[in-house]
Amino acid sequence: MQRRFFLRLGIAAASLAAIRSRAQGKYPERAVRLVVPFPPGGDTDVAARLWARYTAPLLFPGGNGSVVVENRAGAGGAIGAAEVARAPADGYTLLLGTTGTQIVSPAVAENPPYDPLRDFALVGIVSMLPTCIVVGPALGVSALGALVRLIKANPGKYSYGSAGPGTLSNLAGELFKHQAGGLDMPHVPYKGGGPAMQDLIGGHIPVIMPVFSSGVLAQHRAGRALIVGINSEARLKAAPDIPTSAEGGMPEMQAQVFDAIFAPAGTDAAALGVLRAASARALRDPALLQDLAKTGAEPFARADAEGYIREEAARWTAVIKAIGFRT
Repeated sequence: MQRRFFLRLGIAAASLAAIRSRAQGKYPERAVRLVVPFPPGGDTDVAARLWARYTAPLLFPGGNGSVVVENRAGAGGAIGAAEVARAPADGYTLLLGTTGTQIVSPAVAENPPYDPLRDFALVGIVSMLPTCIVVGPALGVSALGALVRLIKANPGKYSYGSAGPGTLSNLAGELFKHQAGGLDMPHVPYKGGGPAMQDLIGGHIPVIMPVFSSGVLAQHRAGRALIVGINSEARLKAAPDIPTSAEGGMPEMQAQVFDAIFAPAGTDAAALGVLRAASARALRDPALLQDLAKTGAEPFARADAEGYIREEAARWTAVIKAIGFRT
């Protein structure tokens, strides 16, 4: 098995060298800029910096260049994403896009500043993270069904917190209300998942819908918060003991975030080929996969990444329309 792994790495290295040769050595000649459309320190920022760290040596084997991460936060990620959409299509400006920037924000905006499918070319999906349903210990429930019954019995009494208006955690909360039969459960937006978690721990809000992370899991393990459902197809390797929301009686409660690298549409084919080969090789590196796993992220397991993103765009557009989602 180990021999096959190293053989695959050798094939990947040869493929990358061949692609770089076809690009006539013209790409990359200078630093590559990776725009993260969110503040530093979050899960997306961590994924971007890990990708940059492991991919840069493959793009610049002589050590004569780098992948520079730049945070361009604002408008739920739309500012940074729009900037990359308008950037020169030369392979030197990339985006760490997410389900939020590439699917949710454009779907709910009246005049989106970019078309997520038309204005970008996918390099590769870095990692996947589901949202989850988290309650404070004082609420006195330990299962998803009990949470639904409690809220139904007390309309308007219990609110949920999200990372902000228009984020996937906001959409997950509205989807939860809809699939539970139309719960009366007010939304309280926060400026990020961290402040929402702190208010949950402090007893100021009973329920939050964060993106799963190592930090969220740590609070669960410490008993300061309780994850009652993970909104993914299957249980996570990082938390095999925590049930999915489907297991809790809500089979359609799936809301996952992908972190993916995008280039502007029309990027030079040779440069795009170099980027895709380097990214694919980096994402097979056990060290990178281990570092991503420490954050709670899971690798993308499907073969057709572009097809997956198109499917998610169609699914969420239908969900947004069905629940009448507005930010």
